[in-house]
Amino acid sequence: MGWGAHGHGPRVWRVVIRALGVDPRERALLDDARALGITGVDAIRRADLVFIRGDLDDRVRARLLDELLVDSLLQSAVIDDAPAPERGVRIVETALHAGVTDPVAAEIMRAAALLDIKLDGAATGRRYDIEGSALSNGAMNRLARRLLANPVVEHWSLGEVTPSFADGSDANAPVDIVAIRDLEGSGLRKLNRERGLALDLEELRTIQRWFTSAGRDPTDVELETLAQTWSEHCAHKTFRAEITLDGGERVDTLLDQLRAATASIGAPWVRSAFVGNAGIVDFDGDLIAVKAETHNHPSAVEPFGGANTGVGGVIRDVLGVFARPIATTDVLCFGPADLDPAALPEGVLHPRRVRSGVVAGVADYGNKIGLPTVAGAVLYDPGFTANPLVFCGCIGRLPTDRADTNQPHVGDRIVVIGGRTGRDGIHGATFSSMAMDATTGDIAGASVQIGDPIVEKLLIELLTDAGHLATAITDCGAGGLSSAVGEMAAGIGADVELALVPLKYQGLAPWEIWLSEAQERMVLSVPDVGPLAELCARRGVEWSDIGSFTGDGRLIVRHRGHVVADLDIDFLHDGRPQRHLTGERQRPSTNELTRPLPSDANSVLLALLSHPNIASKARIIRRYDHEILGSSVVRPLTGARADGPGDGVVLAEPRSKSGIAIGIGVNAWYGEHDAARMAEAVVDEAIRNAVVAGADPDRIALLDNFSWGDPTRPATLGSLVAAVEGCARAAITHGAPFVSGKDSLNNEYLGFDGERHAVPPTLVITAVGHVPDASAVSSPDIKAAGDRLYLLGRSLAEFAGSHFDLVAGTDTGAGCVPAADPDAPTRYRQLHRALRSGLVRAAHDASEGGLAVTLSEMAIGGLLGVEVYLDTIASDYATALFSESAGRVVVEVASEDAQAFVSMMEGHAVEIGRVTTAPRIVMHPVIDVDLDAARAAFIGDDA
Repeated sequence: MGWGAHGHGPRVWRVVIRALGVDPRERALLDDARALGITGVDAIRRADLVFIRGDLDDRVRARLLDELLVDSLLQSAVIDDAPAPERGVRIVETALHAGVTDPVAAEIMRAAALLDIKLDGAATGRRYDIEGSALSNGAMNRLARRLLANPVVEHWSLGEVTPSFADGSDANAPVDIVAIRDLEGSGLRKLNRERGLALDLEELRTIQRWFTSAGRDPTDVELETLAQTWSEHCAHKTFRAEITLDGGERVDTLLDQLRAATASIGAPWVRSAFVGNAGIVDFDGDLIAVKAETHNHPSAVEPFGGANTGVGGVIRDVLGVFARPIATTDVLCFGPADLDPAALPEGVLHPRRVRSGVVAGVADYGNKIGLPTVAGAVLYDPGFTANPLVFCGCIGRLPTDRADTNQPHVGDRIVVIGGRTGRDGIHGATFSSMAMDATTGDIAGASVQIGDPIVEKLLIELLTDAGHLATAITDCGAGGLSSAVGEMAAGIGADVELALVPLKYQGLAPWEIWLSEAQERMVLSVPDVGPLAELCARRGVEWSDIGSFTGDGRLIVRHRGHVVADLDIDFLHDGRPQRHLTGERQRPSTNELTRPLPSDANSVLLALLSHPNIASKARIIRRYDHEILGSSVVRPLTGARADGPGDGVVLAEPRSKSGIAIGIGVNAWYGEHDAARMAEAVVDEAIRNAVVAGADPDRIALLDNFSWGDPTRPATLGSLVAAVEGCARAAITHGAPFVSGKDSLNNEYLGFDGERHAVPPTLVITAVGHVPDASAVSSPDIKAAGDRLYLLGRSLAEFAGSHFDLVAGTDTGAGCVPAADPDAPTRYRQLHRALRSGLVRAAHDASEGGLAVTLSEMAIGGLLGVEVYLDTIASDYATALFSESAGRVVVEVASEDAQAFVSMMEGHAVEIGRVTTAPRIVMHPVIDVDLDAARAAFIGDDA
């Protein structure tokens, strides 16, 4: 039966929508339930719930089902009728908490209005019919909490759930004065903790002194503005800190080191680096914007929403330099999928749950918005169990007249376009700047954002036409309007009226409106609002003029005419005291150390091919549309059956001769041993992946993304310093400038054991390179029997952090991480010339698992065999097979082209074997594996 909202008001109608036939989500839920140790469940059936509030007659209800809610070819539905469960079936229903963004409900309201159907409200949820024996209420609640609902954003019921609608009070929420001037150190710390400001004591005292000199205490709006602007997430305090290492060694700030590397390279094709929302490069008149972000903490507490809005946020970063997005990337790091649920830390979601939510969130945003997700990686490690890492990237293309102009003018109007403002995302910047503990999920609900890709798609289309109408633009991301307007107002000042900001619902306090990180919003500086308003009306994008840029050097924020914040803009951006940090210089081993070769090398190879970090990611990759827009020339899956692994990818416009290549480098296991060599290795890997796909090694730009633990711990800071120094050296060596980056620190979890658990030091490098000829590209899968196989690069006994050590049980930490090869840049240039000359049939970089895995992957993709001779590679077989030395590429060349290829490589290519028709992977004298067995190990459940 229907019911009134909270017992009164318009009637609420309940719609239960089920898929016709087999719903693949149900099998996945059952597999996850069993993997999580939830026993007694035989089947799970899922239905979608829609709650409609309004006075609806029979005709209107029929129209809702037929014209709006149900696809009769794929779904069936009932309205205002909850079928009684069958015998032996229990019910769990879920719905979103009040205030959590519900984009499906918003689209229902919008579509109903277009159909001239008047509704008072809509909300969505899910229904699960659980079949099983002896399912007690306790077991059902465990199933709901661990798998079916996320308490951070949802509530559930064993039976019919009561929906929440976005109502809210229309009361004029007060502005609080925060008494700070008379607080001592303990009082400041308490204030910091209670308000979640994520500031240190010296920063709090600096704020205290400023307001003391002003003769007043701050409003909550002012204090929250300073906290988000000075947060680690926004201010990059560690990367701007003064750092002293043990022994008194001073180092340049980390940000200055990266900037200095780019400046020393002096690439004339770099148009913008380390300023604005994204880096910009000019590849022969093709202006490309690039950015990569992290969304780690939000993805830990609400995986779908965290990853979903990570994608949406980085797309808006590219929009924030007037570029049109053309592709996205993602690198995902999870705990082991087979983790024993009993070993799960308190308050932490199981890695299977995190993975399913994150992958769904990435797929939902990219697929709905119509952008291909083309490159990335998926890593598994126990260190990511409580702190999953989600790296989202975006590439865009700019009009040639917008690369150097993004500055507001005095007198310009401040216009907000896109989504409405709600409580979602409040404190997101400060929340992401703190370590998490077992209570994080209980308190972080307001820090979780929910995306609406349809609204963002409208923004993209609008800004394609409206870019010339604005003098400046920025994403309304971390810190919300506070950050967006505050940053744009740097050096000039602004005056804003919060009552003009469109809200999702009433009752928000001024500081909540100002700090909300509600998604799909952009802020523009506009000389004349009229033409923009006309375009917004045509595109169906909401807009609001909320103030102006003043030129008086102050940030004035009003609410219904009353000043709720008055800050000096220079103090806001430059008043934060510089941090002084102490680190311990890393002193890792640089000694090579051979490993014994196990007696059964075949089993080691198969174990490596099936290892979660090496095995096929096709099941995840195929969740993403990587073909949309028709520009994918080299794809993430390659080979005869499109199930072989790719290296870099290549995008090219249908009528363009040139294109761009994208490569990714990441290896957290090296970071635990030697952060400097790890950084050099992943820079090399990203560049190598782009080059083997077709990129010109002299036209490659880099993005850096650091995810580390607590930088106030000296050992952690020391490893971060080493990684930055490695990045700078590698960039200079390769002549590849950094143009943008992001750090995500404090990726730690404070468990009930009282110990902090940090992620492995994880650096993701994205390389974006110019492909001068999009027809001269390559993929890793071998092409023809009889072709020759060549190895470029040296193979040394460098095993620390290797996957061979993980699989063979020799992971003692002894030996060294692979060192950078100084000859690699020369080889890459020679390889690029050979590729453009048509001499390369296939090329594959050697990374995790060494050459044995590299050659196997080439064979798996090409459905052909390989026969190689290990004595041509290294003096011992373990090194020849499983070392992960940097800078290496295996190249397939037709026999008739062999002499020309060897000549072009100028002594940097060693012939190691041939492609065969026999479906075997033979590496004389120790490995002989059937190709089908190798495919089964690598592809596994993805077959």
